[in-house]
Amino acid sequence: MAWTRIMFKDKVKAVCLLLTVFLGTACSISYKFNGASIDYTKTKTIQISQFPIRSAYVWAPMQAIFNNQLTDIYARQTKLQQVNRNGDLQLSGEIVEYSQFNKAVSADGYSAQTQLKMTVNVRFVNNANHDEDFEQRFSATTQYDSSQQLTAVQEELVTQMVEDIVDQIFNATVANW
Repeated sequence: MAWTRIMFKDKVKAVCLLLTVFLGTACSISYKFNGASIDYTKTKTIQISQFPIRSAYVWAPMQAIFNNQLTDIYARQTKLQQVNRNGDLQLSGEIVEYSQFNKAVSADGYSAQTQLKMTVNVRFVNNANHDEDFEQRFSATTQYDSSQQLTAVQEELVTQMVEDIVDQIFNATVANW
């Protein structure tokens, strides 16, 4: 009697395992958490213009870092085809501010922290729904220890600020949260 009970339990386990494997391969549910909420039946293309630097203080690589990250986020997180003209969505603008200033002063009266700020002006046009068009500024800041030279930390800090601004632009244009 005990032997049949053990064999019955083993058969039930085997059947459950087979059902789980079969159901797992027969149907699958896929969720994509990239934040984009785009109606691809109406919106198929995006035109992203180059964003030139129009600020008084300039670090030349910043333009390429920004433009590359901006086009990359739409390529990675949407199915929109990037075009040079007449996009269903259009992004243009300029980098209008890149500045630094003292954030904190130490006990000896010298600067202890320096804050770096970047601001980008963005014009967005949605040709499928012009109610979503806007012109807006997006900013990001970061700090670094004043004992460091800006040239030593600039690339890392600019990359962080650009990532933050690009996320803000992406959320404002296609995430619709």
